[in-house]
Amino acid sequence: MIASLLAAALLAAAPASPLSVVKSGNTDVQKAANAPGATVDSLASVVEKFVDFEELAKRALGDKTWASLTPAQRKEFTETMTGLLRASYAQKAIGQANAEVKYVKESAQGNEATVHTILTLKKDNIPIEYKLYRADTKKEWRIYDVITDEVSLVDTYKGQFRKLLADKGFDGLLSTLKSKRAQLEKENAGKSAKSAESHGKAPAGNAGTNAEGSTK
Repeated sequence: MIASLLAAALLAAAPASPLSVVKSGNTDVQKAANAPGATVDSLASVVEKFVDFEELAKRALGDKTWASLTPAQRKEFTETMTGLLRASYAQKAIGQANAEVKYVKESAQGNEATVHTILTLKKDNIPIEYKLYRADTKKEWRIYDVITDEVSLVDTYKGQFRKLLADKGFDGLLSTLKSKRAQLEKENAGKSAKSAESHGKAPAGNAGTNAEGSTK
């Protein structure tokens, strides 16, 4: 009896598998997305529980550039990119609120893992891969990249960053990201206000950024 209780306690304390993280994350996001008056902010607060936006931003910038930054620059870049990324993920979640997800398989090697899924939206079947990592075996798995139809979010940003860094340097890149974030936040604030009015509620504050979050 004691042995079985100990085993159950250890199992409960063990970090969830990559597949479990993706499954529970998608369930929570769809629940939030289907809630009346769902907004980017409400979705983002759910998404950031299982998506590591800082890691995504770091990998998109590249190890070499990241290593060359001061702690203050890293903090400023991460905060700016997180504002774009969390809203991008959340906006897409709202658009996919009624989608069906089939979980195909998971694969893990060391502290990196991939979960393969197929998202069915209307009559379209869209292959989506989630890339996850963990700091060590005692830490939780966290998503850092989403690959939709073989297009990686990290690689997409990496390509944009590489061009901006070559043309404008890091300060120019950061300035571009800040301007884009401010523009998108202004646009989405208006969308939130209209959504609140349609539901007979007062606006709930800033809505964040749009679905793409592109630096273009």
